[in-house]
Amino acid sequence: MDFGIFTFGELTRNIDSGKSLSPRQRLTELIELAKIADQAGIKFLGLGEHHRHDFAISAPEVVLAAIARETKNLRLATAVTVLSTQDPVRLFEQFATLDLISDGRAEIIAGRGAFTESYPLFGYDMADYDALFEEKLQLLLAAREQENLTWRGNVHHSIHGMEVAPRPLQEKLSVWVGVGGTPASFERAGRLGLPLYVALLSGPQHFARLVEYYRESAAAHGHDAAALPVGTGGHFFVAPSSQQARDTFYPYYRAYFEQNMPRKMGHFPRETFEAWAGPGGGLLAGSPQEVIDKIMEQYEIFGHDRYMAQVGLGGLPFADTARSIELLATEVMPVVQKETHPAKQP
Repeated sequence: MDFGIFTFGELTRNIDSGKSLSPRQRLTELIELAKIADQAGIKFLGLGEHHRHDFAISAPEVVLAAIARETKNLRLATAVTVLSTQDPVRLFEQFATLDLISDGRAEIIAGRGAFTESYPLFGYDMADYDALFEEKLQLLLAAREQENLTWRGNVHHSIHGMEVAPRPLQEKLSVWVGVGGTPASFERAGRLGLPLYVALLSGPQHFARLVEYYRESAAAHGHDAAALPVGTGGHFFVAPSSQQARDTFYPYYRAYFEQNMPRKMGHFPRETFEAWAGPGGGLLAGSPQEVIDKIMEQYEIFGHDRYMAQVGLGGLPFADTARSIELLATEVMPVVQKETHPAKQP
């Protein structure tokens, strides 16, 4: 299993001062966190796409290009690209360019997005939510396969033998599908033979049958299901002790839910936080051993290839986020990797 981090770059108001970081400061911090992750041996960085005043990242490929020049090994991706409101050909060109800049480290995680502000902003109808994603995902894959692209579309205009350039350094640019909880999303990813990323906002047991359904769909459409990567991820904070982790993180996690989520909560109680962070919950907030146990629980259920930690939520201070990433790399990652890939006996 490899490990990554991701962030949406939210601009949550400070729990003491009531003021938010500026987008400039938030982006500067993100680049510094990427450098820390790269130096610590973490393999993946993802940036979410949002088009709201309380998030700093509306153009993740631009930020990823800046990060590419400051890092050496991190795989660089969206988490996720709201593909339904993007032009897939333009998106492919942007990530092919990022791939060239980064010496072959670009990836795309495509999804429909829990936030829907980009639909009216770019002139799309929410009534076409499913049709837009289905067709645009197919077009993105066609652009990946065809240097001279021919495409007949319904929700996207047709293209007749046009060049798509530049081409990426990688032979095939990696395209994942990010899913929430609808069976149709899992079926689609399997049908197309694409890697799957599952956002575990609730406990992993709720997704066990859906990941199995994904692999069944892949096999039914002629793909080698065992060879398709599966990634999981969710909200994350680790500290030296369980009590320290939860006492530090709760006020910021509460602020994240009450300010930044699509359906803002009036109040996010400590009892709910503790239940989510407890056994079987989807939140990883605790000591290194608690986090290891939860990731291994996921591995027993999914047998997945990548874990992606969403870091820095709710305006968590830079120093706490950086320390959490370091503990992920030094205390959690080596143990999980040893358990999931044990050394061969002589």
